[in-house]
Amino acid sequence: MDTSSSPISDPDASPRPAQGYAGDVTPELAWRWVQAGDAVLVDVRSDAEREWVGFVPGAVPAAWKQWPGMAMNPQFEEALRSGVPQGKKAVLLCRSGVRSVAAAKRATELGIEAYNILEGFEGNADADGHRGTQGGWRKRGLHWRQN
Repeated sequence: MDTSSSPISDPDASPRPAQGYAGDVTPELAWRWVQAGDAVLVDVRSDAEREWVGFVPGAVPAAWKQWPGMAMNPQFEEALRSGVPQGKKAVLLCRSGVRSVAAAKRATELGIEAYNILEGFEGNADADGHRGTQGGWRKRGLHWRQN
């Protein structure tokens, strides 16, 4: 797997400290935690993003904001509480690692040990405004599917 395009290529990295939630983790560390049963992957992207761009099988779908208009999802907290068993860590995934920070802060307020996944599903946009070339879950070759 090519991880040279991003500064967070160390899959053994520890969580990075963060303000208002448990920390930031690399996609690789998040996936290891999920595979080991130590964490639940929560995909906070909109239903449309998961449907059109791709998704991680088994992830809890809990949109932070919904399309159209990217309005706050009133069912976010309910989806999070029902999808993350008490005592489990939650690793939150969005498109580029921005919405998942806000969602991790809210999850923390709800008493959940929550981590933001750096780079998100698609990574940052490149010079041409395209995603998927500058890191992210997909670029790093982690488990995902597309309809």
